[in-house]
Amino acid sequence: MTELLKPVPYDTAAFGLPAWELAAYTPEALRQADATPGLQTIKLDPLANKALLAQHGFHYCDTLLGTRAAPAQLRAPAARPGLPALHIAPAPDPERTLAICHGAFEHGRFHRDYALPRAGADLRYDNWLRQLLAAGTVYGLYRDGALSGFIGYHGATLVLHAVAAECRGQGLAKHWWHQAASALFAAGQPEVRSSISAANLAVLNLYASLGFSFDHPQDIYHRIVP
Repeated sequence: MTELLKPVPYDTAAFGLPAWELAAYTPEALRQADATPGLQTIKLDPLANKALLAQHGFHYCDTLLGTRAAPAQLRAPAARPGLPALHIAPAPDPERTLAICHGAFEHGRFHRDYALPRAGADLRYDNWLRQLLAAGTVYGLYRDGALSGFIGYHGATLVLHAVAAECRGQGLAKHWWHQAASALFAAGQPEVRSSISAANLAVLNLYASLGFSFDHPQDIYHRIVP
């Protein structure tokens, strides 16, 4: 395959069909993609003219926002009475971590894509977490000693994270995220980054509360070529 179409192994494994990402938004790349079966993804600036995508049968799935913070930006969350004991630690139990992950990503572009099966979307994130666990790049999030979520990272980037359903909506995540970012800074990273769905307002507000700034929005479109 030429440089205009890049294979996406995570997606191939989850959905059972070849998966590709278009590396360019050009008539040539779209013509090549037209002749290539499989699930196809393209990421574009939100202000780009999407007329060609509509002509070639792509549909909108999500808008991703980049978010980043340097040490001087990071804001510690305020303590409050009754807050449980919260800490992070590497190498959480894989079975429990995967149980928290499974089905937790309803805001993800694969869950929002009406053309893809929910089971495949869940498997995509489960497989990704398995790779992060095998690489030893996952922090477990603990409440009163019990594993209650995870944050997977790659270098300085927080790439996959979720909180157990029973711990959501209680103002706990900002404490865990602050600890994870602080740990990466302590390890020598000059900046911590992540990428989030613009539809996931809870996580967007979480990063904003910790002092992260937002940039580099991307609209994401999919199609399946039989």
